Amino acid sequence: MRRRTMIQATLAAGIAGCALSKPSLVAADEAAKQVPWIRKTLKIGMIGVKGSLEDKFNAALEAGFEGVEVNVPGINVDEINAAAKATGIVIDGSVGGTHWNIRHSDPKPEVRAKALDNLIRGIEETAAVGGDSCLLVVGHGKDGTQEEVAQRSRENILKALPTAEKHNVSILVENVWNHFLYDHGGDHTQSVKPLADYIDSFDSPLVGLQYDLGNHWKYGDTAQWVRDLGPRIKKLDIKGFSRANNRFTKVTEGDVNWPAIEKALRDIGFVGWCAAEVGGGDLNRLKEVAANMEAALNCTKNA
Repeated sequence: MRRRTMIQATLAAGIAGCALSKPSLVAADEAAKQVPWIRKTLKIGMIGVKGSLEDKFNAALEAGFEGVEVNVPGINVDEINAAAKATGIVIDGSVGGTHWNIRHSDPKPEVRAKALDNLIRGIEETAAVGGDSCLLVVGHGKDGTQEEVAQRSRENILKALPTAEKHNVSILVENVWNHFLYDHGGDHTQSVKPLADYIDSFDSPLVGLQYDLGNHWKYGDTAQWVRDLGPRIKKLDIKGFSRANNRFTKVTEGDVNWPAIEKALRDIGFVGWCAAEVGGGDLNRLKEVAANMEAALNCTKNA
């Protein structure tokens, strides 16, 4: 929550009851400063700690993460809610578990119908565990022309919007290597405009981006893409990449320009969740990932 939003919320509460005192304003201001500008979360599959779901959530917390993203559909809602309540972890959102193989852009109508059903169920399950976003890979370029992939995926996602609106869960598109909205054989000077235009075509505040900061360093200037995408970015994913070696890396390895990205994110006023999407493991590995995120973006430094 931004400092201004926190103060406004406190003011609203004071007006409803009694006059807000200056000490209350100071307290609200100090509380806002304690909320990191970037809150660390991770994909649940990264937690390689043995034991119960509660054990896994406790390990994520100990490693330095506030949140966990679950895979939908097909989760055990009661088990996740119980473990989250017991540990204090935040289920900030979810990731579609079938969107790569059962695609919204598939030429077959019956496959697209199944993809839509999975998305709707995923949105409902996300809301049931307290999450506010569902990450989505919208399709794949192998399913047709860019226009066909855009049309089919857009039509399917629009059908899921009433469910998203009912539950106030955002559908967040991830920029991935799916041969869609960029030239997979192109160089690192590509424009983000096709991606921005695709998001804008939905004309909905509940369709945005979970922008992966490492995925398209191979194809464009990540910091410039951040600036061009602006408020379309609702959440972040993070990983490293090396243009020199043409491979993904740990967050602090490779040649991604993290200082430029941090500045771009701060300049557009981004505040919110960033999910690690790298190789996971035991507690020590999770601590390393959280530390790498901090080194890359200074997540807990609000100024």
